[in-house]
Amino acid sequence: MNSALQFQVSPYASFMQETKVDLGNGIQLHVETGGNPDHPSILLIMGLGAQMLFWPDFFCKSLIDQGFYVIRFDNRDIGLSSKIRHKGPRLNSYKLMGRFALGLPNDGAPYNLFDMAEDVGLLIDRLGLEKTHILGASMGGMIAQILAAKYPEKIEKVGLLFTSNNQPLLPPPFPKQLFSLIGKPESRDEEGIVNHSLKLFHIIGSPGYINQVDAIQTARKLYRRSYNPAGVLQQFLAILCTGSLLKLDKQIEKPTLVIHGSKDRLLAPRHGKAVAKAISGAKFELIEGMGHDIPPHFVPQLSGLFAHHFKS
Repeated sequence: MNSALQFQVSPYASFMQETKVDLGNGIQLHVETGGNPDHPSILLIMGLGAQMLFWPDFFCKSLIDQGFYVIRFDNRDIGLSSKIRHKGPRLNSYKLMGRFALGLPNDGAPYNLFDMAEDVGLLIDRLGLEKTHILGASMGGMIAQILAAKYPEKIEKVGLLFTSNNQPLLPPPFPKQLFSLIGKPESRDEEGIVNHSLKLFHIIGSPGYINQVDAIQTARKLYRRSYNPAGVLQQFLAILCTGSLLKLDKQIEKPTLVIHGSKDRLLAPRHGKAVAKAISGAKFELIEGMGHDIPPHFVPQLSGLFAHHFKS
């Protein structure tokens, strides 16, 4: 570990320490770490518009208890990490989505997923990790695929959770789920944002496993920590302007485990299966009843599967 980094205890989880890491490319990432730095590390990469706290404390603690040093962070443009101010022309998201679905190239976004993967590669260096396991969820899984293909010397093994390689003609997200993720709340005060987040949790989450009280507390905590809707849109544009990762998947040689939920209506299970099929030797696990989230009910199963994969 880089002794120059100054850590303090995170207010969100007493077993995690937080710091800011300057990547040297104009971006600072807000990072939390937990566990023994001498243990094998797992770098958690979260998805579109999602602060690092979407990796539940319970999930992080479970991995730590199984012998890992766990690192989670806010991607650029979200949470407490650097925000990107873009003054270029406004892009037509619907036009980009149509071209994206057909496998046609898009450009014009402030940054793409390759830039976000470079952030993570620099973070690995700044944290003094010679090699690390990576675990990416949703958009974070797309970033993880790029990392494994472009920076194999930094990566030990790969875990992917409810993600896609965005190859052409995969089933698109259900409109209700997609627009709940990138749509605007009815009002921009705290209650409006919290209500919007609650709807999102119920629409994309695991049916029957949403705890209303916990969901309200989580939504309020996330809003008070950071609220940056422009960052959510720009991350979405980054996906649309990156396109298919199929060719990169064929370059990945790291042992890979892909996990998907049977009830995921944002990215149907076919997306995860397509990733596993494209990566040589990858294993696929379908979790019955799970949606596009990590509720407590599924944490023991998920953390156990990933821990076994990273240890084996």
